[in-house]
Amino acid sequence: MPDLPSPQDAAEAALFSECWDAALSYADLCTAGSAAAAELAREAFAQGIRELRETESGTVRGHGRRSTRLPRIPVLLTAVRGTAAAWEEAGQGHKLDPDLRLWLHSGQAARYTGPPLERPVALRGLRDLQPADAELLWLAEAESLPLPLVARRLGLDPATAASELAQVGRLFRDRCHRNHLDSPLDAECRSYARLLDAVTRSPAADTPDDLSRHLATCVPCAEAAACLRLHGGGLPGALAGGVIGWGGLAYLERRRRAAEVRLGAGRPDRPDPDGDGPADGTARTSVARHGLLIAALLVSLLALAVSLMPFGDTADESVERPDADRQPVADPGPSLPSAPTASPDTPSPSPSAKPSAKPSAGHTPERTPDRGNPDPEPQGTSSATAAPGTTARGEPAACHADYDLVNQWPDGFQATVTVTTRGPLDSWRVGFALPDGQRVTQMWDASPDQDGSRVTATAADYNKAVAAGGKLAFGFLASRDGAHHPPSGFTLNGRACATV
Repeated sequence: MPDLPSPQDAAEAALFSECWDAALSYADLCTAGSAAAAELAREAFAQGIRELRETESGTVRGHGRRSTRLPRIPVLLTAVRGTAAAWEEAGQGHKLDPDLRLWLHSGQAARYTGPPLERPVALRGLRDLQPADAELLWLAEAESLPLPLVARRLGLDPATAASELAQVGRLFRDRCHRNHLDSPLDAECRSYARLLDAVTRSPAADTPDDLSRHLATCVPCAEAAACLRLHGGGLPGALAGGVIGWGGLAYLERRRRAAEVRLGAGRPDRPDPDGDGPADGTARTSVARHGLLIAALLVSLLALAVSLMPFGDTADESVERPDADRQPVADPGPSLPSAPTASPDTPSPSPSAKPSAKPSAGHTPERTPDRGNPDPEPQGTSSATAAPGTTARGEPAACHADYDLVNQWPDGFQATVTVTTRGPLDSWRVGFALPDGQRVTQMWDASPDQDGSRVTATAADYNKAVAAGGKLAFGFLASRDGAHHPPSGFTLNGRACATV
């Protein structure tokens, strides 16, 4: 396995720090284990750095309006994909994700290395931009970095970064439209090209039914539509799908989550106000850090107090288990767990619950409130809906499940499931039912199994252990035929989950 190349100067050292995380994240998606991910990332990173050095030294040919290379991160991501293809040809395919191996042998993979005019329009459009414009578009849209941070990295004025990004987006759209017209289109695609351009310019324009049917069956035109429609939030998916192909949406989700963790509270992710010196910025950062430490101390004291309360659980059930397994490579870890709670089998007592006072003379209570539900319904009413945090039978739920629809298109969608567990877990299986014939086509951070409408997501090796009160999460892509309806019947290890 090759060693990582040594940085030649300070600028290249900053490049290594910025890009290695992205390359390792995509390599983790492409492989079947952490050791293979590190090996693939190191080999591809060394190759990609050589390509960047050759490009920046002027040894790579380029002329006309086409720039000499892609932005730095896309160069390294395509190097990961190319190295994975070389592994498959060399008989090392057992190290790769099975779905990636199928994709590498399909006609879709050939488009990314075939004749230039047949490659995805997003890939060609990004190449047609000036290098600085392409870097701005990729970092802001695909890497989910805030504009002030992108502006500092690229040496731009933070005050004008938003307008520059909007201008670059329009340039990218123009290049993609030209490339779509230059593609070897058949007669039907060419007849829809100008209509597609007109419909995607305005967010208020309705797509004609015949054009919608065409986009549902024509991959090149659907890719062009995603690049031409700058509104609606589909540009990141168009960029990732056009540049790296397989696993593009999963990569975007990982980068979004990683950016949220890296740029959370206390991080200097916004430009310094005018007139503030270094001492003032340091003081604000110090205050944020001390605030986090105080909050952590309060949570720890609360956890200690709860663990000492006589809930009737064993000591082993009330102590959080450290997560010894690895987290997803270049991916944020699980959210900070809340204070340990009682075992899922024992309802937690309400902090406001008090012994009931004796009834006054001559008064007969109508009914005794359910202990598992300290806020009973008013008299004379009935409801079949379970109370929040309980199952349909009034029992405390083993978990809470949150379903988030990230993106959707005519025949598919992307979603994320986040489950908060009451008790600690050594391993987990999350089950749910997909309506309307929806089928899971890809899943990350879990292994899918679907029987009819019922889907079971099983933990990966690196995220099996979850602390009490902690969260587990996974994402998936699915096909659909018709309107999108959210799944139902969430369970965790066979026990019902409450939905929020």
